Amino acid sequence: MPASESGRDADVIVVGAGPAGSTTAFYLAQAGLTVLLLEKTRFPREKVCGDGLTPRAVKELIAMGVDIDAPGWIRNKGLRVVGGGLRFELDWPELSSFPDFGLVRTRKDFDQILADNAVRAGVTLLQGVNVTGPILDERSGHVVGVTAKQDGEEVAFRSRLVVAADGNSTRLSLAMGLHKRPDRPMGVAVRTYFTSPRHDDDYLETWLELWDGDRLLPGYGWIFGVGDGTSNVGLGLLNTNDAFKNIDYRDLLRRWVKNMPAEWGYNEENMIGPIRGAALPMGFNRQPHYTRGLVLVGDAGGTINPFNGEGIAYAMETGRTAADAVVTALSQPTPARRERVLRAYPRILKDAYGGYFTLGRYFVEAIGRPGVMNFATRHAMPHPRLMRFALKLLGNLTDPRGDASDRIINALSKVAPSA
Repeated sequence: MPASESGRDADVIVVGAGPAGSTTAFYLAQAGLTVLLLEKTRFPREKVCGDGLTPRAVKELIAMGVDIDAPGWIRNKGLRVVGGGLRFELDWPELSSFPDFGLVRTRKDFDQILADNAVRAGVTLLQGVNVTGPILDERSGHVVGVTAKQDGEEVAFRSRLVVAADGNSTRLSLAMGLHKRPDRPMGVAVRTYFTSPRHDDDYLETWLELWDGDRLLPGYGWIFGVGDGTSNVGLGLLNTNDAFKNIDYRDLLRRWVKNMPAEWGYNEENMIGPIRGAALPMGFNRQPHYTRGLVLVGDAGGTINPFNGEGIAYAMETGRTAADAVVTALSQPTPARRERVLRAYPRILKDAYGGYFTLGRYFVEAIGRPGVMNFATRHAMPHPRLMRFALKLLGNLTDPRGDASDRIINALSKVAPSA
């Protein structure tokens, strides 16, 4: 029976048209469900991000049929690492599980590309709809829709399930009592754009040493060429250091770029737009990822990789995984069997990422200690083989049955406690 004939606006409502929401909606629609995708802003819109996409993210784009050969997609070969007085380039590993290249695309149109892709799959996208809370069934307490403001009016949408893809602030999750876990790392990213001759770099560049005076901070800086005459320049910092709360991140970024060669053009005169910042919820900092008719994906569930701050790949991966669980659940003949499938979704995520995210948590706790980051940078950088291993570990780029480094990383992830 069509959703409109059953008193629903859709089988599933997805709140938030970022990478997680649009990916979830795409796969739900492909499976034949009616999907309503609600976005509080209107495209095009800004999002604070490094704009760099690793091979994990590229794999998800290819799987959804996104045309990454169209104009505006800039390919890169790997990562250029700067630190410890050294600078060298690490190509993305050659794996059977992932492509051997990354991409850069600004979030100003990246999110719209994914949303448009979902619409082509049959999703109904409504922009300018600010979701204010869940609608709960009086008897079961399950989410059966959402309330929202649209064009100044209070509106309501109803569905069989709701997916929270509403980012770090995730109003829906908070309304259902799902709060951030204080034992999970949190990051902050700030970035801006500069016109620069380095705009068409073949490598993503990361700087492992961020100094605040004589104090080395836990985090890294980045320079990603966008290919349109500009570079995305930013830095990410972790809350595992006591200085975290007292740092002026925007000022730190300005001071950092002042030490760069003048010919790169990273100065106030070449800055395009303000320095913007955003929080990075890491390592499953909000759980469980399913409760009473609400499914969490992407930043709403804190799925950012603690090792490197990457969020887009995991947003899309969790969106695909959630869609598969929802499709299976809604095909069940009874509410009890539907719930059994949905309650397995958090366990699926833990099996996929839990051990690895725990390793990431140990990592960020370690580099937050005074002297550890400096020691690691200076002693690891001179050893290319160790740095190639680190690239695989930090990027979560391994094959199930790969080489020795793959097997070590996979084994560590398997034996680590689940996040």
